[in-house]
Amino acid sequence: MHPELTLSTIEPVLRWLNIAGLSVFAVSGALAAARQRLDIIAACFFAIVAATGGGTMRDILIGAPVFWMSDSAPLIICLVVAVAVWLVPLRWWPVRALDWFDAAGLAAYAVYGASKALNFGIAPLPAAAMGIVTACMGGVIRDVVADVPSIMLRNELYVTAAVLAAVSAANAADNALSAAKRVAASEESALALAAASAASAALSVEVAS
Repeated sequence: MHPELTLSTIEPVLRWLNIAGLSVFAVSGALAAARQRLDIIAACFFAIVAATGGGTMRDILIGAPVFWMSDSAPLIICLVVAVAVWLVPLRWWPVRALDWFDAAGLAAYAVYGASKALNFGIAPLPAAAMGIVTACMGGVIRDVVADVPSIMLRNELYVTAAVLAAVSAANAADNALSAAKRVAASEESALALAAASAASAALSVEVAS
């Protein structure tokens, strides 16, 4: 375990990254269900799958307790978010809202997943892989269930953003910044890349139309 990346050092940052990733992926899952004209039960299911799928696989692989099995807060967040999203009229959501929420979720969860793996004694390279798994698998499962093209197969740089964030967090031990600043910088750079990609894609659609 890297001495600078202890839970006591960056726990507040990681806690907020986890909440952010969980919330935005829950929004993306519920929004995917709403766009399929599914009921509120399906919206809750999609929200839970999208928000917890990647973290569940990560925890199993690194030998950690599955986070939502020991704490009901993640499921409560998913359910509250799903109900709120389902109640908002679909026409109020921007066309690319799902892409933007995916971008934010990827950035937050990639950093959080890699950092959590490091704190469980995982080596930097596998920890980076766990960051990517955390960021991508929930969206992949959501897309498979919804029968839409997977997030992994899109032209935008969302997965690239997840790789950037995860690798940056995993290599943070070699950086001169403080632990909290390293984690925040990793997320900001990834989110900036994902946002730029989404903006570019939106501009392309507008020009094409």
